[in-house]
Amino acid sequence: MSDATTPRDIVLLVDDSPDALGFLTEALEKSGFSALIATSGQAALSIIERITPDLILMDAVMPDMDGFETCRRLKAHGALAQVPVIFMTGLTETEHVVNALDSGGVDYLTKPINIDELRARIRVHLSNARSAQSARVALDAAGRHLLAARSSGAVHWCTPQAIRLINTTTGSDDGLELVAARIAGWLAERNKPGFSRDASFLLPSPGNDVLQAAGLRFSYLGAIGADEFLFRLTAAREHPDDAVLRKHFPLTQRESEVLLWIAKGKANRDIADILGLSARTVNKHLEQIYMKLGVENRASAAVMATRVLHEL
Repeated sequence: MSDATTPRDIVLLVDDSPDALGFLTEALEKSGFSALIATSGQAALSIIERITPDLILMDAVMPDMDGFETCRRLKAHGALAQVPVIFMTGLTETEHVVNALDSGGVDYLTKPINIDELRARIRVHLSNARSAQSARVALDAAGRHLLAARSSGAVHWCTPQAIRLINTTTGSDDGLELVAARIAGWLAERNKPGFSRDASFLLPSPGNDVLQAAGLRFSYLGAIGADEFLFRLTAAREHPDDAVLRKHFPLTQRESEVLLWIAKGKANRDIADILGLSARTVNKHLEQIYMKLGVENRASAAVMATRVLHEL
């Protein structure tokens, strides 16, 4: 039982049966949870627009929109991607269990519901969800460019640094759509006989601008779940551009990389994200670049770099 000063975990009950809702609400409240009620899938979708629950109990059989479809639509919301969904139903055939898990559920209870078992499963799944969230927060804080995707290519989760890198390199705010299609194709090909088991692949950047990066390099780190695949992202640069800049100017490799992105018009923060550097390190490189090129600002440096690159 929670005391008055401890925030209660919020459980969203989705069931069209008033009797079941009454029974479960009372049991959950006595167990220290706060219960929200939705009598249909559409009502559940409306609720999550305003409140994000910690866990969802979903009846599988409901009119208009069943629990499986409701779960799929709930999981399409970014804020709900990591919220555990436990199905409750009298259906026991294997196909229904599989459907529940395929739609995004993490567990399956058959009716009549045993409250002690339900309480235990809720606490386990809440604990697992918090552990997963803590791990992702740690990755975000570390500034890693990591992304996890489903076999369909759908992005399951992505660190903020990876999102910025995707959008910066693709030049689009909808870069995740391009990424999803490329990942789905690579994973599908990877499972075919004779396919090279290369651990990385490239998402080319759009356009043919000589200053355009080659694209995004996805390094496959492995499967971290039944349908969850982890990738590390890096910006793939055109080596001729780096080599040409170093041939014309007395630059280190890293300085030539920074100069290339200056010529492309990227801000210091974007350059730091793309190259995996701190903003302070980018500034240090800029100081050296200005001195070696004999210029006073980034605009002049960009002009010199662009002139050299367009001679290719």
